[in-house]
Amino acid sequence: MQTLIVFALVGFGAQLVDGALGMAYGSRRPRMAGVLLALGVYVLLRFSLRPPRVATNRVSPHRSKFLSPLGLVAGFVDASGGGGWGPVATPALLTAGKTAPRTVIGSVDTSELVVALAASIGFLIGLGSAVLDPWTVGGLLLGGVLAAPLAAWLVTKIPAPVLGTGVGGIIVLTNTRTILRSLDVTGWASTTIYLVVVGVWAAAVAIAFAKLRNGEFDRAAVDEEAPTASTEAGR
Repeated sequence: MQTLIVFALVGFGAQLVDGALGMAYGSRRPRMAGVLLALGVYVLLRFSLRPPRVATNRVSPHRSKFLSPLGLVAGFVDASGGGGWGPVATPALLTAGKTAPRTVIGSVDTSELVVALAASIGFLIGLGSAVLDPWTVGGLLLGGVLAAPLAAWLVTKIPAPVLGTGVGGIIVLTNTRTILRSLDVTGWASTTIYLVVVGVWAAAVAIAFAKLRNGEFDRAAVDEEAPTASTEAGR
């Protein structure tokens, strides 16, 4: 019973982060973490300083030529490393800046159900059910089910610039952790790096909040639309 409670709390926390930000943990591979770290920095700066005008679109313009290879890579990383669907798919879709962050997160989380089911079937066929601890699995499921609706509700309440900045910070932080561990960086050095990352992340979120409150993002969207309107009028 104690194991069930402990893993239920772990599942609740993991699903709260995963459901609200489209990912919970970084990918177990250092090279992939380096790529995701670069994407995370771009997403963090893009959404905090000048989010794309189309960042509020609720329908993705991407088609199967882009989404299918992305799903193939993200699914392979997820199944082979115990996690990676969200950390790979979410940054790739956010970096394009063509869809609202909440739409990206919702789409990634929803499709993850099928991916997780397929991976679970593969593990059960290859390893059998003997490797599974029912208390561990049950606890994680219980916590995850309780946290999922709360995370989905939070996503609908957070403005796109702030949500995009938050996701970018999570991408940077989790993949920085992966790289530091692969390089055996510990002690004061790792602590200093974490503090710098968190400090930059907090500053970016504060900038996003300030610009959102002052209406700068709305004015920027109008400025981006103006040249297009002028061009159409000239034609």
